Amino acid sequence: LGWAPRPGLPPSAAALLASGPDGEMLWLEVFHRPGQAPCVRLMGRYLLPPCRQRWHTCAAFLPQGGLLVCGDRRGSLLLFPCSSSPGRAAESTGIARGGTNPVGEDSGGELEPSCFLHKGALPLEAPVSVLFGLHGKMGVTSVACHGGYVYSTGRDGVYRQLHLQGQQLEVLRKHKPCKGLQWIEQLRFTPDGDLLVLGFHADNFVVWSSRTGENLHCVPCGGGHRSWSYWSSPSAEAFAFVKCGDVMLYHREAEPCEQQVLLASLHGREIACVRRLGAVAVPGHPTLNIFVTGSEDTTACVLALSEHSRAAMPLARLSDHISSVRALALATPAGPGDEGLSALLFSAGGRAQIECYRLLCAADPASKSTVACQVIHVASHRLDEHWERKKNRHKLVKMDPETRYMSLSVVPGTSTEQLPTPWKFLAAACSDGSVRVFGLLEAARKLVLVAESFHHQRCVLKVEAFLHAGAGGERHLLCSAATDGSVAFWDITSPIMDAADALHRAEGEMQPLALGTPLVTVMAHSCGVNSLHVQETPEGRYLVASGSDDGSIHVCLLEVAVGRGEAAAGTCLRVLERVARPCAHAAHVTGIRVLRPDLLLSASVDQRLMLWHRGLGGLDALSTTFFHVPDLAELDCWEVGEAGGALQYYCVLCGQGLEMLR
Repeated sequence: LGWAPRPGLPPSAAALLASGPDGEMLWLEVFHRPGQAPCVRLMGRYLLPPCRQRWHTCAAFLPQGGLLVCGDRRGSLLLFPCSSSPGRAAESTGIARGGTNPVGEDSGGELEPSCFLHKGALPLEAPVSVLFGLHGKMGVTSVACHGGYVYSTGRDGVYRQLHLQGQQLEVLRKHKPCKGLQWIEQLRFTPDGDLLVLGFHADNFVVWSSRTGENLHCVPCGGGHRSWSYWSSPSAEAFAFVKCGDVMLYHREAEPCEQQVLLASLHGREIACVRRLGAVAVPGHPTLNIFVTGSEDTTACVLALSEHSRAAMPLARLSDHISSVRALALATPAGPGDEGLSALLFSAGGRAQIECYRLLCAADPASKSTVACQVIHVASHRLDEHWERKKNRHKLVKMDPETRYMSLSVVPGTSTEQLPTPWKFLAAACSDGSVRVFGLLEAARKLVLVAESFHHQRCVLKVEAFLHAGAGGERHLLCSAATDGSVAFWDITSPIMDAADALHRAEGEMQPLALGTPLVTVMAHSCGVNSLHVQETPEGRYLVASGSDDGSIHVCLLEVAVGRGEAAAGTCLRVLERVARPCAHAAHVTGIRVLRPDLLLSASVDQRLMLWHRGLGGLDALSTTFFHVPDLAELDCWEVGEAGGALQYYCVLCGQGLEMLR
């Protein structure tokens, strides 16, 4: 038995769901009448999917009307149609009463057996949407509707956000609260916009705040109670539970908070990477810059940064990673449109894990941040997924469990008519010495490893993909840099075309192809390359700038020649010019950008941001700016058109903090 909130019912009525034999679930409406016994009306019959433990655990009626979502003991989410039209209600009333007369005082208020004897007159309806085993084998603990979304919790340690696509449930993303909170029981939405997660952590009942990321309350109750209730107000809180047949009550008066947060943190540890998504214009408010940051605390954060208030407001936090987030990449974000910003976000890091999301940011003047951000989880990939599915894996040696993705770059120009399906491709630099290329089919939510090469034979630190469009056609080129100071240039056009064709034939499954060998390798530095950037010049050539652990900066000018005809087919790279500036910084150069063919920007752990002029004589320092972020990890730049046609360059730096400069 379980009560389910149903919008539109009077206060004296409630919806009751009852699971019976053979997976049959009944929807009953119970009416309370003062001084009389309750009146019960049979409204619908539903069939739960076959499983060993075949009963529902929670349910909720959607505000859209006509749909019922429920969770079962197997961990599945089910969506049923539930029409409550007047004709059906009258028919059900007649079945429940054995007639049309209301229950009187002489009836004793009992539900007559005819209610269930004639239940066959109502159709036994199957679910229109099933997400089988979504929360694992421990079951779904609660479902709730809020803000146009459906939220579900389970004993798998996560809660999920879903929405309706037609008459199908679609998972947008999953959230994992504090570490160790495996038994999540319920969600509470507060009037000030906070989301509270209620559950059992070991032998304690905890209330966890998703806004502050900390436990608000912790009650030592023994843990894992199936019968409990929690109530809170600004002045007090109470928690009741049943233990060994006794009803236990915990009550506590609110205590004054002596802690004052002067500046809320964005992450719990240092920020390893940052990318700018774009700008959102809010009517009546200053324009906000939207950034994505990744951290060693295993989370990525979408945040809005205002130049006027100089405040960073987190919009969404992504917690799908099981290790640090070291690299981010955006797939050609669309510029500001009628509905805001939209882009594909790739995040990667430790444990060879890649996650992909669709970000949708739009102006929302009613919210505190004035920007609304919707996150849709698209796909994920881990190199050891096949190993984790093996039986008796505890007897096997796991191959290279510490592989990390050091850098990501989206291959531009691959969603064109030349490919049979709209696959997007992503290049990754890996700590195990490989350069890997992945393919993403967003519609099918598939992320597949399509090609790889172990040419470098050492940790690959950076990758940059770029597109050459010339008389000989488009060529997809890739630049990779390793810990020995070498920078390699690849033509990955053929592997991408072969992979797209193989994926189209095999419906998204394939064995990784060989990436081949580089066209050219340049020894640019004496040690590891920590920063890399490629910029096309107006003449159709390419400037490749890199910064190293030894504090040096290297710039080379490349020319791409594509052969015509079968005899001369192929890509040829020529290095036209090389410029090096040893000891440009006093520490590792962890950020570099080519702003113009004659202008470069570099940033280092020495906390200096330097502007360089590239001329015939080499690199000349133009200006030096000291920034406040220690242990600089990465730099991102963009340009903004000012009045009069002038360009203003902005940059954002991350490390032990976040700073934006112009």
